[in-house]
Amino acid sequence: MGTGGPVASFSVWDYVVFVGTVLGAAGIGLFQAIRGRKNNSSGEFLLGGRQMTAVPVAMSLTASFMSGITVIGTPAEAYRFGADYWIFAISYAIMSIITAEIFVPLFYRLGITSTYEVRRYTRQCQTHLGQIHCTFVTIPLGLLYRAELLCVSVTGMNLWGVLVATGVVCILYCTLGGLKAVIWTDVFQMVIMLAGFVAVIARGAVIQGGLGKIWDDCYQGGRLSAFDFDPDPLKRHTFWTIVVGGSVMWVSIYSINQSQVQRYISCKTLTQAKLSLYGNIIGLWLTVSLAVFSGLTMYSIYKDCDPFTNGDVGAVDQLLPYLVMDILAAYPGVPGLFVSAAYSGTLSTVSSSINALVAVTVEDFVRPVWKNLTEKQVSWINMGLSIFFGFLCIGMAAIASLMGSILQAALSIFGMISGPLLGLYVLGMFWRTANSTGGLTGLIVGLVITLWVGIGAQIYPPLADKTNPLPISVAGCNRTQDLNYTTLAPWTGAVTLTPLPDDRPALADSWYSLSYLYFCLLGSLVTVIVGLVVSAITGEDTSFSANPNRIVHVMSYVLTS
Repeated sequence: MGTGGPVASFSVWDYVVFVGTVLGAAGIGLFQAIRGRKNNSSGEFLLGGRQMTAVPVAMSLTASFMSGITVIGTPAEAYRFGADYWIFAISYAIMSIITAEIFVPLFYRLGITSTYEVRRYTRQCQTHLGQIHCTFVTIPLGLLYRAELLCVSVTGMNLWGVLVATGVVCILYCTLGGLKAVIWTDVFQMVIMLAGFVAVIARGAVIQGGLGKIWDDCYQGGRLSAFDFDPDPLKRHTFWTIVVGGSVMWVSIYSINQSQVQRYISCKTLTQAKLSLYGNIIGLWLTVSLAVFSGLTMYSIYKDCDPFTNGDVGAVDQLLPYLVMDILAAYPGVPGLFVSAAYSGTLSTVSSSINALVAVTVEDFVRPVWKNLTEKQVSWINMGLSIFFGFLCIGMAAIASLMGSILQAALSIFGMISGPLLGLYVLGMFWRTANSTGGLTGLIVGLVITLWVGIGAQIYPPLADKTNPLPISVAGCNRTQDLNYTTLAPWTGAVTLTPLPDDRPALADSWYSLSYLYFCLLGSLVTVIVGLVVSAITGEDTSFSANPNRIVHVMSYVLTS
């Protein structure tokens, strides 16, 4: 262990545990379908009849955050860059407070199903928002599937068999059970995911001689130097990029992303919805702590033989699955538990995203066109769209296979797209003078700016002096025949090939090196500023501000109450 080379594949008991997880998730969907067969309304399907309570919704919010990306991406992040990712715990608290105290009262007062029903802007602008949301949700889903593929590739399982199984299971319980099935399945999956992390840490502690030995190894390896207060916005992770940029990014995900909003507005009261978000803080803290410590455990075991550099894995995001098969293969069923954890994370996020896509499509595109649909017809449309989006998500996996580090790739995409969307909401919520022309113009300019810097960062990844990767070694490897060295320079921030410095344009080490955590903040600021300027030039749209149910008036009520 920890010296390189091939690892074991799945045993029969691992398959039993894995299949049991899949059947458990599908069974919950079937149970909810049977339980709610007397009420086939659209509200029951999309919002659980607005009768959910805080605890299961809080666990569901956490489980959707704990995607396959989190399960295998966060430990790899801690292994490569150290424990600074744990500072996100501060961002999660800030995000939950802002969402609970500002956005949740707004949505409850409006009584909406889709976040784009708020109608602060014109119908045309609302339609564009729905279209952007569908893009915003669908593209990252491919990354979730890629996380799953990276995980199962180490175990020897059939990749596309597992991929299709994921799609089928998600389609099954989304189509039959609706949001209630999604939430209760999330609760089941969260327990499995946390158990997977605990199994890795516990076995690693036994191998290394205790948690203290792991902590000491990480201290000696520089993995515990988490608090970097350098204000440089070009550095990948500092205290400020994580707390400021990370908070804004997670606010955009939890406050306006239909997948998350749909969960807490399913609560029976405003108080229950707020409590679900505050309870979610505890779940997020527990998750990020276990994920980061799993990465530190991995470093302690592989500090003298990095599996990626030694050629044992083909991608850095395969490090944790490789560790599981290396240290837990002797315990039948335990590797299956871990893969079930990553798999459950994917099931949770994909299923909630499918349900959110259905809600946005029905409320923003179908109902405005066909106004006389019966509840039965809408129910059939809901189920048909669940099937369509399920297969669409499977197709996105092939595209996602072309991208690099899944954790940074996912958060970068969220920042690039959700930043301008958040800016559009803030513009309408806090400025009465903002109009649809200004809002839409600001949104377009914000998207152009964030896509410019984001795509540029993919083509010209920041150099090591901005990403601060930590040293690795292969001095203790048994198999280094292809290497002419024992101690390697640190990794860069991406697994894609970085052009030589002479080939890099001037923007590569300035504009394109902006921390990916600031993409969302940049997009929001650009959207608000451009929106205000254009609105001032074109004049206030009084037809919207005259209605007391528009967002700006609701926000005035919230902020003064």
